[in-house]
Amino acid sequence: MNEITKETREELEITTDEWKLYEKGKNYNEKRGLYADTDRNFRFYNEDQWDGLKSGSIAPVTYNVIKPIVKYKVGNLLTNLLVINYSAENWEDEVFQREAEKVCDKLNKHVARLWEKDYMDYKLRRIVKQSCINSEGVVYVNNDKNNEPQIEIISKNNIYYGDENQVDIQKQPYILIAKRMPIEKVIELAKENKLSDEEIKNITPDNLTSTEAGDSAKEEVDNKVLVITKLTKKHDKVYTKVSAKHVVIKKEYDSGLTLYPVAHMIWEELEGSARGMGEVKYLIPNQIEINRNLMRRLISSKYFSYPQRVVNIEKIVNPKSIDKIGQTIKIRDMLVDDVKKYIGFLQPAPMSNDADLIGNELITNTRELAGAGDIATGNVNPEQASGRAILALQNVAQQTLNEQLMHIKMFVEDLGRIYIDQWKTYNKTNGMTILEEVEVEVPGENGETKTEKQKKPYKINGTVLEKLKTNVKVDVTPKSAYDKLAYEMSLENLLSNKLITFEEYVKLLPWDSAMPKAKLEELLEHREEEQAKIQQIEKQAIQMQNKMNGYIQENENINNIDMEGQQLIDEIGNQGTATM
Repeated sequence: MNEITKETREELEITTDEWKLYEKGKNYNEKRGLYADTDRNFRFYNEDQWDGLKSGSIAPVTYNVIKPIVKYKVGNLLTNLLVINYSAENWEDEVFQREAEKVCDKLNKHVARLWEKDYMDYKLRRIVKQSCINSEGVVYVNNDKNNEPQIEIISKNNIYYGDENQVDIQKQPYILIAKRMPIEKVIELAKENKLSDEEIKNITPDNLTSTEAGDSAKEEVDNKVLVITKLTKKHDKVYTKVSAKHVVIKKEYDSGLTLYPVAHMIWEELEGSARGMGEVKYLIPNQIEINRNLMRRLISSKYFSYPQRVVNIEKIVNPKSIDKIGQTIKIRDMLVDDVKKYIGFLQPAPMSNDADLIGNELITNTRELAGAGDIATGNVNPEQASGRAILALQNVAQQTLNEQLMHIKMFVEDLGRIYIDQWKTYNKTNGMTILEEVEVEVPGENGETKTEKQKKPYKINGTVLEKLKTNVKVDVTPKSAYDKLAYEMSLENLLSNKLITFEEYVKLLPWDSAMPKAKLEELLEHREEEQAKIQQIEKQAIQMQNKMNGYIQENENINNIDMEGQQLIDEIGNQGTATM
């Protein structure tokens, strides 16, 4: 760990401009209770709902209604398949428009592979979950060594907006991203940017963890330092600067980007707030009262639901034996028949059902008002209702989540715009090479040709990328179990009514269908191979027949067929036997 010398003590009193902006944002968030709300929201979701309670020998219990509500809503929203689609908008140049449409088609396939490669389905679930619990899910889009976008999820606590009242990220005057990094990594970054030894000495570990999200994040194993990345727009370009508290690690530079590489999803709009409103914060009062009511009932049951023993200790020689099973109770100055006069029981008072009714009413109404009651969650027996009926029921109940679905769509569209912005910026000079699947003809086992899919590189010129104008749209396709069931039933009806062929049926099946699409494709491929073999044999037989007919015509007298003709006949006979 670096030691602070007297010579550097005065320098340490001077903080960077980025740190001053960070302190300003931190003070604003503390006044609004952002950090306390974050920890509280996640505690209640994770069932740590009695934080700080001293209950003695009584173990606190909970009926957690918050987690099922969050899980239902997040799971419900992510039953939709989201696909980024780029469309060309270079209509002023008809010739280039055709090329642009072809490039967009390649980019659509590329972004689909990138989505899978970067585990975006998993990351999207985390973002939506954070948004539901804590109002906002944030990502920072970095680029890897291949100049491909790479998503980094950021806690709401670690991003600071220049305008906390502006929900549109791209309209922010500046954005600060706070990140705790190991001291060794920060020093290494400083050396890469050619900082002097004196400047590096000003990079010292700190324990500024109070603003980190989650109780576990407040404690660290290794020495870390808080690093601030500032993003700001100048002349329609994004400028970046990296600083610690007392030293600028990377001077401000033009990143070349036109969009902030930051996107966020808010759960629900809150007037005048850049961060929106989450699901959990306003469920907490109900959750507290549910838990308190449950504890009151349990304590009351413990003390008043069972008979209480009353004993005259002066008449008992060994009073401690009273609480032990099978022990002899010794009495003093009385007959055995008189024991009931000195040892008795108080019968429990009847407990009112009001507490139970209030508790159940709180749970039921909280779920219903949050849009996660039995009807909304589809608590229907599938054996007693068709897939279409269940789907219709759920679709009606899911109308309350249309706003959140729109926010997810907007978030993914923002990612799509950031992707294309980074591809244009980082591949301007050398162009962009992507892999595409093409069908090529290859020789088969028996000399015939067959087609198979292969991946080949496709080069997009840098000037084409720079000139390309695109519109980003996100297609939303339902993919729940009942959606799949309804889709497959529709295909089966088309097949049974002979409106499509079996080959078309297999082609239209989704990859994750209940029917084994891969096995059906193997069956079709096997059929094609067998059919190709039969056609090849028939073709050879026809050729041999034609050859024999020509030979016969050349020899008028069939009885004088020579040995060659006899051999030809034998070959035809053997070929016919092979086809049977």
